[in-house]
Amino acid sequence: MKNLVFKIFVLVIFIPIISTSQVYKDQFAHTFSIVAKDKNTGEMAVAVQSHWFAVGNLVSWGKSGVGVVATQSFINPAYGPNGLKLMAEGKSAKEALEFLVSEDQGRDVRQVAMLDIHGNASAYTGKNCITYANQIIGDNFSVQANMMLNDKVVPAMAEAFKVNHKLPLAERVLKVLQAAQNAGGDIRGKQSAALIVVGPKIILESWNDKLVDLRVDDHKNPIAELERLLKVHNAYQFMNKGDLAVEHHDMQTALKEYGAAQKLFPESLEMQYWTAIALANNKDFEKALPIFKKVFAKDENWRELTKRLPKPGLLTVSEKDLQRILKLK
Repeated sequence: MKNLVFKIFVLVIFIPIISTSQVYKDQFAHTFSIVAKDKNTGEMAVAVQSHWFAVGNLVSWGKSGVGVVATQSFINPAYGPNGLKLMAEGKSAKEALEFLVSEDQGRDVRQVAMLDIHGNASAYTGKNCITYANQIIGDNFSVQANMMLNDKVVPAMAEAFKVNHKLPLAERVLKVLQAAQNAGGDIRGKQSAALIVVGPKIILESWNDKLVDLRVDDHKNPIAELERLLKVHNAYQFMNKGDLAVEHHDMQTALKEYGAAQKLFPESLEMQYWTAIALANNKDFEKALPIFKKVFAKDENWRELTKRLPKPGLLTVSEKDLQRILKLK
């Protein structure tokens, strides 16, 4: 019995991390990307664009309080979870990357970048990555690309990260992708893009780990679409804060947050509607009515929803005023 227990113990202790030795010949991600950290907020990001379907599915990896990874070229996705695991255990980005590359028989066709919680960046470009392939490591960032149209792409990325230092991190790395594309980009063109942002502290709830997690899997202009999605994401962040304020019956804060959301996404009926609800609850009933009327004219389902809100306490107007809202034409 003791011998059996010892064998099980040895088996558990010596389970290796995910293999990095396989060359994933059916998974390409010839692309340009950035891993970066915001020195002020501690946030870390990966942004990527490629002429390949769903590039964000395997290239971009991140964990709050740990670091971020971009694994590309003839992609080996194991660099993502393995790199994060090693950095979580205290290895620097450089140490983690050097170890994984040394274990990888397909290293000559890999391109990988890692950045740890301290802002230390490291990158590796295999000698058989397709020209133009290059990397630049700077202060709290690394930019890298392979199969580019020309050798101007990577320098343009590094410069864009430096000159846009006043922007929030998500918007800043988007500028880097735009600069890469403007400089020539992927020799094959455009198809997909992705952006993730993680925070400076360890998050135990995995569903809250990413502050931003956006993907454009197939689009004729993926970077522009990614920029649009980021704006929508930011708008809904304000909406979430507004909804929370409504739950706490703080209508002044709700109106402020909903107003900020509408500035970013003015065409959204959702945002217009909840602004009207907040106004009505805040006794600005006459200001709410024209908004309700506009929303109902475009979609009658919002009128039906309004009937259901008094019961859970989300609409607190009198029965008389409720009927005025419902009878709007």
